[in-house]
Amino acid sequence: MKFPLMIATAATLGLSLTAQADAPLKVGISGEPYPPFTYRAASGDWTGFEVELANAICDAMGRDCEIAPTGWSGIIPSLNAGRIDMIMNSMSITEQRQRVIDFTRPYYFTPGAYVAASDLALDIPDGLDGLIMGVQSATTNATYARRELRDSGVDIRLYDQAEQVNNDLLAGRLDLVLADEIAMLQFLDRDEAANFEVKATAPRHEAYGEGIGIGLRQEDDDLREALNAAIAAVIEDGTCGELSEQFLDTDVCVYD
Repeated sequence: MKFPLMIATAATLGLSLTAQADAPLKVGISGEPYPPFTYRAASGDWTGFEVELANAICDAMGRDCEIAPTGWSGIIPSLNAGRIDMIMNSMSITEQRQRVIDFTRPYYFTPGAYVAASDLALDIPDGLDGLIMGVQSATTNATYARRELRDSGVDIRLYDQAEQVNNDLLAGRLDLVLADEIAMLQFLDRDEAANFEVKATAPRHEAYGEGIGIGLRQEDDDLREALNAAIAAVIEDGTCGELSEQFLDTDVCVYD
């Protein structure tokens, strides 16, 4: 009587594993819009460079994707808790993050940029004393500011969301911001930001890591290998470059 039970159990396990393999991959993005990388279209659906690239990567793997908006401050705990399968939200590959999660190869890179009013004369980093600078918390720009600018005399204000930083810059509550260059170039295209400009870009620094990669649980070796192959495929066939040009007006993809 035990043998049929064992066979049934094995069959059930096989079906379970098959269903798990066929389940959509939950792609964690920040629940706070981060245009042009992730944002809601007029239809209410999520889109942007990384959302569409995630879909292309999943297509290359023959897997379905499910976009799973998650609060940025809790996105790594959500990954390790199994609520999402990967993070694809402009997350830099840094030594600090690699202590708790793993990453794929980088798929794009962009530096940090200082943005301020066009008529504000700035000497960066030596002329920041007395100024107020906004930075989104839990980002590589925040790490860089904490390590390299804390002795400059600048008052660093941390924000949960990038759009909060932008709004306070427009409202005059900040003198400048330090944020992702591509995102800020998109911000500067807005009519209300016509009197602002990029003053300088941050230098290459360990705080910015090796580029932007997909965050994974450290034990997900098979998924990492599959994603690396898919990333290489969408870069080599031009899909990444086309999406980058479409959403960012430049090609930021990392080519081997």
